[in-house]
Amino acid sequence: MQDAGWTWSVPGLRRGRLRVRTLVTQRWLTVGGQTLAVLFVGMVLRYQIPYALCFSLIALSAWLNVLIGLASTGQRMAREREATAQIAFDILQLTALLYLTGGVINPFSLLLIAPVSLAAATLPARYALGLGLLAIIATIGLAVFKMQMPAPAGVIRTPPDLVSLLGVVTARVVGIIFIGVYAWQAATESARMELALNVTETVLAREQRLSALGALAAAAAHELGTPLATIAVVAREMVRNAPDDQTREDAELLIGQAKRCREILQRLTEMPEATDAVHERMSLVQLVHEVIEPHLAHGVRLEAVVNGPAGEPTPDIWRRAEILHAMTTIVENAVDFATAEVLVIARFDARAVVIEVRDDGPGFSPEILAKLGEPYVTTRPGGEGSRTGHIGMGLGFFIAKTLLERTGAVVDFRNGRRGGAVVAARWLRSALEAPSFGDLKTDI
Repeated sequence: MQDAGWTWSVPGLRRGRLRVRTLVTQRWLTVGGQTLAVLFVGMVLRYQIPYALCFSLIALSAWLNVLIGLASTGQRMAREREATAQIAFDILQLTALLYLTGGVINPFSLLLIAPVSLAAATLPARYALGLGLLAIIATIGLAVFKMQMPAPAGVIRTPPDLVSLLGVVTARVVGIIFIGVYAWQAATESARMELALNVTETVLAREQRLSALGALAAAAAHELGTPLATIAVVAREMVRNAPDDQTREDAELLIGQAKRCREILQRLTEMPEATDAVHERMSLVQLVHEVIEPHLAHGVRLEAVVNGPAGEPTPDIWRRAEILHAMTTIVENAVDFATAEVLVIARFDARAVVIEVRDDGPGFSPEILAKLGEPYVTTRPGGEGSRTGHIGMGLGFFIAKTLLERTGAVVDFRNGRRGGAVVAARWLRSALEAPSFGDLKTDI
């Protein structure tokens, strides 16, 4: 827990991809916008514009869209190189149009940022970087190579001085770099968060399946108890009335196998998770012992404590797969970083239930505390240095926090006054407590 191990290379992370339809649609919008801009400036403002060349370039984009539409379905995902080539075409087409209309001093040269932003948000780094460099080169080139800026008939424009031109070029280049990096970081963070949430959903689904499996086992044990008892009674009668030794041996075998089945079913019912009101509830004491039990053999002293008002019985709570998995994960992390002891404290009063996990390790560093609870933040030791042997991507705290918050908890990470890390989850008692059996009978 000393510092943040942050990496952008996360297994399974996939940035957003572009459909061919998206590229075609944005190009049609570009064609429409460029057409309107040329007509407005030329016909309304009465600027002298090379219409033939401008509309030829606009028509080139339109023809590309038509050819793409004929060659493939719009719902197909564009391959990375294909999308890069199309965006590069858009940059070059806009550059040529700007060359005809004044170069970099044309206010519309700002639009070179748009294709770079699209590339940064959807393409791998090497392709986005290449397109960004292409846009920067185009911007610098438009400062040197350009036709005269359009102007009304009879008006002679004075070329901008070198300082002004340099300022415009610098602003455009900085804009391309800044917006591109901003779009890249935002899209990457979004993809990382989406992956982390998908992993959380997978973990929750797994815990719920395990809970359902436990419920099925408990129900099967209950339903099979009576027929097995009947088989045992009939088999004993067969033993007493057996006409020969072979029949007696077969009956005794039936009795033995029926007994074995009952023993197996008895073990299944020792930790039931059935969907009835009895098996879906547990006490706070049971909860804290269940979350520490998987880690008792890791060489760290684990202790569970339940505190509450004097004379008030410990409340029963609903058995929630989310809470069990999240708290077990938090205890596992504490065991990995503890020096010698981990303490799990459950406190309750008339309003709230709080569960804290404390360890006597080095605690959270300031860098970690600023990011803890976000995905892919981890300083867990490698498999050789980890007591539990767990190696993760920094999703443990994120998943635990997300699952706990779904149950209505407020999760807090901090350092203890005497050192060590403290992770606390607080619920309103009404959101967590299971009704008493008396209330259940009244409802029924």
